[in-house]
Amino acid sequence: MKRFLLERLQAWKHDTERKPLLLRGARQVGKSYLVNEFSRGFANCVELNFEMEPYLAEIFSDSLEPSRLVERISIAKNADLKSGETLLFLDEIQAAPQALTALRYFHEKMPGLHVIAAGSLIEFALEKTGLPVGRVSSLYLYPLSFREFLEAAGKEKLGACLDEHDLNKPLAEVLYRQLLDCFAQYMAVGGMPEAVNTWLINRDMKKVRRVHNDIIETYRQDFLKYAKKQQIHHVDKVFAAVPRLLGKKFVYAQVDQGLKSREIKPALDLLEMAQVAHRVRHSAGNGVPLEGQCNDSLFKVIFLDIGLSQALLGVNDGDWMLNMQRAVSNRGAVVEAFVGQEILAMSDPGVRRRLFYWVREKAHAKSEVDYLVEKNDRVIPVEVKSGSTGSLKSLKQFLLEKPEVQYGVHLSPANFGSYRNIRQIPLVAVWRLSD
Repeated sequence: MKRFLLERLQAWKHDTERKPLLLRGARQVGKSYLVNEFSRGFANCVELNFEMEPYLAEIFSDSLEPSRLVERISIAKNADLKSGETLLFLDEIQAAPQALTALRYFHEKMPGLHVIAAGSLIEFALEKTGLPVGRVSSLYLYPLSFREFLEAAGKEKLGACLDEHDLNKPLAEVLYRQLLDCFAQYMAVGGMPEAVNTWLINRDMKKVRRVHNDIIETYRQDFLKYAKKQQIHHVDKVFAAVPRLLGKKFVYAQVDQGLKSREIKPALDLLEMAQVAHRVRHSAGNGVPLEGQCNDSLFKVIFLDIGLSQALLGVNDGDWMLNMQRAVSNRGAVVEAFVGQEILAMSDPGVRRRLFYWVREKAHAKSEVDYLVEKNDRVIPVEVKSGSTGSLKSLKQFLLEKPEVQYGVHLSPANFGSYRNIRQIPLVAVWRLSD
């Protein structure tokens, strides 16, 4: 299936000033698959998987001189490594910290060799070894976006139609109905590549749910790799609580009455570091960068993938396709999480994107805008509605308080449209919100 990050990899390949590349993202979002697809453009690809073959870490044990490393890799893999012709792929590199350190020397002494490293728990290794500043580039990969799902489902023309559509005009009803059908499928399946592939081949949600459950179990097994023994129980409690608390202000006491905030916060930090969960932090929204006006104590949390979230909750996955309008109305928190997932997926992959929202917590006058997005040094407030209609009171309040903000975006199941300083964009075209 096509991943849009492939275009960035192609640009990196031909960049004369490229650096070794770290491909970062949660487990099973498709990092290895993407590199294998990309490798077809090379004469050969030499892969070292340090989890599958841990003894390969010994190659980096006593010398990080690139010429010596290449010689040893060539012998170990019985393959030639030639600059400009070979892709060297260091997979699950977190299991070989010295290999992470070696990336800087490939940049300095062997810049012609294309080197990509990937790993599901890279962030934990980087916390210990550090990232060679200025000598290594990063790209972040997330679950398939809805736009990528359309491509995978053979609906590339439908997606391309939305790419060029005038935001001020409704989309033709016949096209819109097709998009809603695809959207219902995506909301049930989510964006994990294996789950998407299973759905497209079998059209069987029971098989998709089995994939979801297998991935969830894999994530739980990972707790043993990055959490201390006394933390594993806390991490598991937070892991299970995040889908239940979607769309709500994250309150530590709501995770588990038996745990204290000093136990829950480090557990959430670990899950965020593993990119299994993402905080949505409050920002004053007075300008960019939003990070500079952030209140770290006030936040919501979304899970990595909406399909996995619903599997953890044990919800009836067939509702999306049986009655999409009812499912959207009943699962507003999942719809809101979908938008957050999309914002991450459509952001610049060279930078780890943070998510923000705005809230005013005044008695009898609470206002909340679901997301704030940066575009061209401006702030775009985004309100998500699970129904086609709504007062948009919070969005209007934000625009009233921030006259420098030119417009806001209303995302809902409704078709395209606009009124005053608010753009109506359908959920099926969420990637157009920053156009």
